[in-house]
Amino acid sequence: MNHKLTPSTAALLTIPPLLWAGNAIAGRLLRDAVPPMTLNLLRWTIALVILIPLGRAALKRGSGLVSNWRRFSMLGLLGIGLYNSFQYLALQTSTPINVTLVASGLPVWMLLVGSLFFGVKARARQLAGALLSIAGVLLVLSRGELGQLLALRLVPGDVYMILATIAWSFYSWLLMQPKDPEQIRADWAAFMLAQVIYGVLWSGAFTAAEVAAGSPPVAWSWPVAGGLLFVAVGPGIIALRCWGAGVQRAGPSVAAFFVNLTPLFATVLSSAFLGETPHLYHAAAFALIVGGIAVSARR
Repeated sequence: MNHKLTPSTAALLTIPPLLWAGNAIAGRLLRDAVPPMTLNLLRWTIALVILIPLGRAALKRGSGLVSNWRRFSMLGLLGIGLYNSFQYLALQTSTPINVTLVASGLPVWMLLVGSLFFGVKARARQLAGALLSIAGVLLVLSRGELGQLLALRLVPGDVYMILATIAWSFYSWLLMQPKDPEQIRADWAAFMLAQVIYGVLWSGAFTAAEVAAGSPPVAWSWPVAGGLLFVAVGPGIIALRCWGAGVQRAGPSVAAFFVNLTPLFATVLSSAFLGETPHLYHAAAFALIVGGIAVSARR
């Protein structure tokens, strides 16, 4: 696959990390008011309502929404159901900075998934950049102490975020598979609506299991409603649209490195909204992650 990274494509791929950092902050702020599975379901239900008038082409007879249910169901499971649910679960026990830094291991998982499951071999500079990025992630997982890394003592949030990142890797590679009916593929809103419809079904199943396990009810308030609207429109619709377009232009392997910008944005937002001060190992991790971007971007 021959992809070119233009300034407009770089701008497209920079928007999602900024919004995803905001999603991590919002998820942390809402964790005591809304259970994680319920939060994901409410978020994408709002997005679904907004997308229906925009992507109504997906609802027309013969659009492929039903006949291609396996593909759209898989995209909805990976990109909407699993990824976001795991992220909100991670934020129950980990900070936005740590969650976004662990997610910076995406280039490694993207290269592995592409090579093992989609037959796309990694280039030397991509491997070098991925190694630098994963070094930054390992630094965060160890909380700056090698002894912790050797003992493999991970908090549950770290594990959930690793699972989320693997799910997102499969989702991004599946976006590149030309298997969508033209009526849906040609309309970004219809393509997104098709994914969200199935993603809401998956999220509903996860929420039902959460309620059955005895989760508390939603503590409604105007700030909670505002937070839900933000995560639905910004990190939901806008970020998913920009990511999909950016992956189509640059390819999954190149796009993955832009996710490494998320912890940089999350650090600024965490200081502003949560009062969480970064540690020295966060700064070292940032240096490794930015180094990974620089190496991978060299032509």
